[in-house]
Amino acid sequence: MRLMGIDFGDARVGIALSDPLMIMSQGYKTIKNDGTDALYEEIASIIKEKEVTKIVIGLPKNMDNSQGFRTDATMEFADRLRNFTDIEIEFSDERLTTVSAHGFLNEMNVRGKKRKETVDTLSAALILETYMKKKGLC
Repeated sequence: MRLMGIDFGDARVGIALSDPLMIMSQGYKTIKNDGTDALYEEIASIIKEKEVTKIVIGLPKNMDNSQGFRTDATMEFADRLRNFTDIEIEFSDERLTTVSAHGFLNEMNVRGKKRKETVDTLSAALILETYMKKKGLC
């Protein structure tokens, strides 16, 4: 049993997974978002292979707790993902996760293409970690 964290973006989708005991979160991969069913099929394949029992998607919110401009696109992504899996989907506030991910990558001196490939996966891991802490899992 695992949880999956997702950081949805127009160009890339970051994926993170919990360990089987649901104690910690770690980045898994970044998938190119080409707008086709291939994205959803790859996510569904990971869900099956890794025995994911719940999906946590980062929900973009503004600092005043209102929904951000990306909320509609994220909700549409979740609705479309539901056509490819029957796994429960929850949302978690993703405020500042990308900022935190960039800060961490700055500290690690990760630059260029490697940074671009890493930031969404790291953001997904932070989204999942935040959810797990809120639920008292870690």
